[in-house]
Amino acid sequence: MTASESVDGYEARVRDSFGRQTFMTSIGARLTRVEPGHVEIELPYRPDLCQQHGFFHGGVPSSIADTAGGYAGFSLFPPESAPLTVEFKINLLAPARGEKLIAIGDVLKPGRTLTISELKVFAIANGERTLCATGLHTVICLQGRPDDIKPT
Repeated sequence: MTASESVDGYEARVRDSFGRQTFMTSIGARLTRVEPGHVEIELPYRPDLCQQHGFFHGGVPSSIADTAGGYAGFSLFPPESAPLTVEFKINLLAPARGEKLIAIGDVLKPGRTLTISELKVFAIANGERTLCATGLHTVICLQGRPDDIKPT
C-alpha cells in the first residue's frame, strides 16, 4: 500500500486510538489532521511543560513527534492491527517556544511490517512557524492484534 491509498475507516481508527492515549490527554495534545500517511498534532503552551528557561522541555516535542509518526503509519495499516514504535530519532533544531507546537508525521516508506515516517515539529510564536525539531520514526504493524487490546 502506498501513502496515497487509504484503508476504509482509517481516520476513525486513528482518532479512536489517539483518544485512548492518556499521556497525550494529560499534556493537552489534540489530533488536528488525519489523512492517509499524514497526521498532525497540536499542543498549546503550558508552563508545566517547560524547562527552566521557559521553553517546552525537549521531551515534549519528542513525544508529540513520536505519536504523529506512529499514527501516520497506523493510518495505512489494515484493520485488526495495532501500531507500536520500534525506533525514532529526533534532532532539536531550535528552542521550542511560542503559543503552541505542531507535530507532523508523514510516511516516507510504508511496509507490511515496518513503516518509516518523517517527523517535523514547528513552534508557533506570534503567527510565525519555526522548525524546532525533525527526525525519523519507525513503527511496526502488529497484525491480528486489534489496537484496543491492552497488553498483558
